[in-house]
Amino acid sequence: MTEMLLKYFRTKQQKVESEQTFTTQCPFCSMQCKMQLIEQSIVTRKTYKTIGKDNPTSEGRLCIKGMHAHQHALHRERLKYPLLKVNGEFVRITWEEALDKIKENFTCIQAENGLNALAVYGSASLTNEEAYLLGKFARSALKTKYIDYNGRLCMSAAASAASQTFGMDRGFTNSLSEIPYTNCIILAGTNIAECQPTMFPYIEKAKENGAYIIAIDPRETATTKLADLHLQLKPGTDAALANGLLKIIIEENYINKTFIQERVKGFEEVKEYVSTLTLEEIENITGVSIAQIRKAAIKFGKVATGMIFTARGVEQQTDGAIAVRNFLNILLSTGKIGKPHCGYGAITGQGNGQGAREHGQKADQLPGYRAIENEEHRAYIASVWGINESELPGKGVSAYEMMEKINEAKITGLFLMCSNPVVSHPNAHFVKNALKKLKFFVAADLFLSETAKLADLILPASSYLEDEGTMTNVEGRVTLRDASYPCPGEVKHDWQIICEIARVLGKEKGFSFTSAEEIFQELRVASRGGKADYYGITYERLRKEGGILWPCPDIGHSGTNRLFEASFAHPDGKAVMVIAPNKPTVAKDQASEQFPLLLTTGRVMSHYLTGVQTRKSAGLAARNVESYLEIHPAMALKYQIPNHSLVKIESKRGSIVVRSKWSEMIRKDTVFIPFHWGDSQNVNLLVSNKLDPDCQMPGFKVTAVRVSPLMDPFLQ
Repeated sequence: MTEMLLKYFRTKQQKVESEQTFTTQCPFCSMQCKMQLIEQSIVTRKTYKTIGKDNPTSEGRLCIKGMHAHQHALHRERLKYPLLKVNGEFVRITWEEALDKIKENFTCIQAENGLNALAVYGSASLTNEEAYLLGKFARSALKTKYIDYNGRLCMSAAASAASQTFGMDRGFTNSLSEIPYTNCIILAGTNIAECQPTMFPYIEKAKENGAYIIAIDPRETATTKLADLHLQLKPGTDAALANGLLKIIIEENYINKTFIQERVKGFEEVKEYVSTLTLEEIENITGVSIAQIRKAAIKFGKVATGMIFTARGVEQQTDGAIAVRNFLNILLSTGKIGKPHCGYGAITGQGNGQGAREHGQKADQLPGYRAIENEEHRAYIASVWGINESELPGKGVSAYEMMEKINEAKITGLFLMCSNPVVSHPNAHFVKNALKKLKFFVAADLFLSETAKLADLILPASSYLEDEGTMTNVEGRVTLRDASYPCPGEVKHDWQIICEIARVLGKEKGFSFTSAEEIFQELRVASRGGKADYYGITYERLRKEGGILWPCPDIGHSGTNRLFEASFAHPDGKAVMVIAPNKPTVAKDQASEQFPLLLTTGRVMSHYLTGVQTRKSAGLAARNVESYLEIHPAMALKYQIPNHSLVKIESKRGSIVVRSKWSEMIRKDTVFIPFHWGDSQNVNLLVSNKLDPDCQMPGFKVTAVRVSPLMDPFLQ
């Protein structure tokens, strides 16, 4: 018996013919956790396992998405060859044929309709090198002003607020390592426990150390359950709630007068405005009791140190930028910034949401966080690119406004990289119909997404396992993503695709790069002297140090762990407070007799963005196989909606059908639907096209809807 067992185990050992380890970085959220893929060859098949790798940010942790990330990268449906649409069907063509098609159509469109008839739509999933190169390609090769990216739908409100308030936008003003030692934390519109699980231990450690946690959310979540106080406000009333907190902090004299006098402008105007407000009015607007507002304000005001974090719940509003600024007003009035264990953090959603906007994908920005309408900034970037300043186009429009330009036939050709606007944009029917009007549409992606299906030509792009480059995480820490896994089929890296297109368009000069590191060397120079200064960062340093927080202006600089210790980034060194009105200038949906409930949207732990990648992972798709409507049981009974039944949700813009999920953890006047599904479950079919006037963020978080039961066909 013993001999048989030994023989069995020897056979098992022999079956593992080889093992390889590939070091990389998670492709999903902004934590950008380091990890390793272990590939074992066992006789006729291979097995895969992903494990965490130690690093300064996530300390070796991985969430469920990271553990299963390899499943989509290795999926059989990966795009592996260029595909051309012929008579409504995609057929395989060569890269040479694909590039010839692009040259022919792009040249023709610009000859017929002008340079700005071409547009470029990028992604916050691109590496810094590819984001930089895409901006350079749009402005110096195509010479179009129309470039923007999907981060406009994610980070624009927080970015605008930080820039206007502090003079600089970096995701966190401090490193994550300071969180456990602060006295009080406000989590506004963020469900870190489920959306950034590897960040959550920092909050848990703060709680263990005695920090008082205040969570602001219309729903009870895994994050609010940790909180000491949950302010369960009506969706879209964050600015008013912040006014209530600010009013009490000022009236109870929890302000830092010395800090305000020396380092802040606009305080007196804000003080005068909030003095005209009543707490009864704010209670009525927000649905949060005066007692709770008072308790939160006093808790945050009286402690020596405190931090405020915001995310999409606050930001994806038509007054998202001003709402974030109002929370920053609270920080400034109490002097809780620029010192240990005090500061602000915008919980970035996408993997490179920070870096992708710093280096040129955003319509109004040039590399290094320079402004495209600033003559000095334009001249500097033109010199780096070897062109005349006059050749640089001006400011374009935001991502959704680009769709409007396409609908108006002012844009007739589109080059899209790694994004899915048919699902991610508001007013989704309109977006889909607009894209159908394009004369020529090229999409580069991993899969045949809902948007890629509309393209005339699809180019196969590489995944996180294959594509080396730098990313800038939630802290503003630049990290190097190693990637050595071989590309399948004829897949190319995004930067290679951009260089190839530039070459056939006769713009090879400036696009003859042979590696991601070579592009980064130019990015360093382009960012030098800008607010997002990467000049002192190199691949060698990143490999040695594991990540560096920008700004890092020279090789000898260690990076900037804490911003604004001595001054803010405005020319006079002062931060700017501003009045945030209780009622937004762009009206939001209100509940009515016809549409009595307020819909808010968000994420679930097992999926990411529009779900194109995570729904290709069996380990993730099994956890949430379909979308759902979270509704309070009292409202479900009122509208005759059984639990786990199909339900129709309608707004002024359209309707979708999902399955109901009763929950006492949501306000009775509110329903929730995640945004990871397309087609008939695409929640953005219901959302308005109204935009925040400061940053052009759509108002995803507030939509008036009605719900009704839909008979399940299997039960008929």
